[in-house]
Amino acid sequence: MSLLHRAIEDSIATTRQLASLEAPLERAAAMVSGCLTSGHKLLICGNGGSASDSTHFATEVLCRFVGDRRPFPAVSLTANGEYMTAVCNDYGADEIFARQIWGLAQTGDVLVAISTSGKSKNILRALEEAKRQGIESICLLGRDGGYTKGIATLDIIAPGSSTARIQEMHKILIHVLCEIVEGDLR
Repeated sequence: MSLLHRAIEDSIATTRQLASLEAPLERAAAMVSGCLTSGHKLLICGNGGSASDSTHFATEVLCRFVGDRRPFPAVSLTANGEYMTAVCNDYGADEIFARQIWGLAQTGDVLVAISTSGKSKNILRALEEAKRQGIESICLLGRDGGYTKGIATLDIIAPGSSTARIQEMHKILIHVLCEIVEGDLR
C-alpha cells in the first residue's frame, strides 16, 4: 500500500473516532454561541499548525462559515507578528498569549486554545491567565492532553497518534463547531 493510501486509511479510521466527542463539542458550541450572542468575543491561540487553525477559526467567526450572517468578534492571538516578537524579546515566548489575554479579555469572553501536544508553555500560561481573569476556556488537544489537560473549562481531546492526524481532527472539529454555532446565531 502506498504512503498516500496508508495516510487516507489512517485519516478515515481516526475521523471515525470523532463521534465520541459529540457531547463535549456540543458543550463547546453552547459556550461559543452564548459568548457571541451576549456581545462578547472569542480569543483564539495556538502554535505552528495550531496557530494557522487559530487564525482560520477566527476568520470563520468574523467573516462567515457557510451562510450569510452578520460578523461576530473573534481575535486570533497569533496574527500580530510585531507584538509577538516584542513580547518574546521583552518577556519571553511563554507570555505571548497570556499578555494579550490580560490586555484584551473581558468578562464574558471565551478563550479557545489549540495544542496537539498540550505541552506548550505559552498555551498553559494563556489558560492560567484566562482562569485568573474568570474567562471561560476551551482547549482543543491531542494525545493524552499533556500538562494543560484539566486547566480549561472544557477540554476536547482529538484522537490521533501523529501530529498530522490530530491537526486534521482539529480542523474537522473547528468546522463542525462553526456549523453548529452559525446555526445558533441565525
